[in-house]
Amino acid sequence: MQKLQICNFVYLCVLIILSPVDLNDMNQPEENLEKDTLCSACIWRQNTKQSRLEAIKIQILSKLRLEQPPNISRDAIKQRLPKAPALQELIDQYDIQRDGNSDSSMEDDDYHATTETIITMPTESEFLMQANGKPKCCFFKFNPKIQYNKVVKAQLWIYLKPVQRATTVIVQILRLIKPMKEGSGYVIRSLKLDMRPDAGIWQSIDVKSVLQNWLKQPESNLGIEIKAFDENEHDVAVTNEDGLNPFLEVKVMDKPKRSRRDFGLECDERSTEARCCRYPLTVDFEAIGWDWIIAPKRYKANYCSGDCEFGFKYPHTHVMHKAKPKGSVSPCCTPTKMSPINMLYFNGEEEVIYGKIPGMVVDRCGCS
Repeated sequence: MQKLQICNFVYLCVLIILSPVDLNDMNQPEENLEKDTLCSACIWRQNTKQSRLEAIKIQILSKLRLEQPPNISRDAIKQRLPKAPALQELIDQYDIQRDGNSDSSMEDDDYHATTETIITMPTESEFLMQANGKPKCCFFKFNPKIQYNKVVKAQLWIYLKPVQRATTVIVQILRLIKPMKEGSGYVIRSLKLDMRPDAGIWQSIDVKSVLQNWLKQPESNLGIEIKAFDENEHDVAVTNEDGLNPFLEVKVMDKPKRSRRDFGLECDERSTEARCCRYPLTVDFEAIGWDWIIAPKRYKANYCSGDCEFGFKYPHTHVMHKAKPKGSVSPCCTPTKMSPINMLYFNGEEEVIYGKIPGMVVDRCGCS
């Protein structure tokens, strides 16, 4: 048991060292163990599980390059999120994470999160002022991650409010240029839409080339103007209403290295297995108060626990016996294979980011 305690302590220390986040910012869990009724192995597994939960919280902040969890409530996020099909599809698709993508024989092995989709909401800019002092829409401030990754797709989403009768709407997207005055922009996209009565719609517009130009010449990014007029010259574009504001959906390519994986012993909480084994562990972000994580609300992380005495009958045990020097400490039960999770989260800077965080699911445990 003493060797097992040493191994588990070393395992937690390694996770903390790899995740450079101030431990004082993390709430220490209260041990709530039944006394005198559970076997020592069960008690130790419970301690290991709690340690794993704390390590996961540290890892997530570190891999997302966050010093602390963004201070925003779930209600505030719901109010600010665009009510658009593109975003809802991401939430629906990744709301429940399954056990480490067990249908795949490959895994990502990089450390930091891999960004795949960034949802950027418009922000105010001193340039976007009309002659009457009212702000124009829209100015987008871009995440540095976009500048260093290959842009695969960039779409501007706009909401057109309901019309009273069937009509044709002409939509124009103008890129603003200096000097900032009425009519100073030039049309970069134009399309004609047929709208049904009493039904608002979300419309996506390809702006990849415009975005790429902005990334090459940031000083040219003065924002855009959105016009959408029906046959009666009524402007039906919504540019200043929570949940219906325009936003940019940018997809970037940033694939990490990949390697083969396999599986070791798998146990459940009722198991009497004494050897190193993988046990189930579900991380519930709502339960720990991390409302800034939009999806998944929970995922299966798993953890490792068990003994690694040389006497156990693992494959190649006879080789380990020969290699073990006298007086050496037995190996520890630690993760030997891990896989990523997909995450949709709010970073506190008017951005919703969808990315892949490597090394968050324990696929295999072993003695090392």
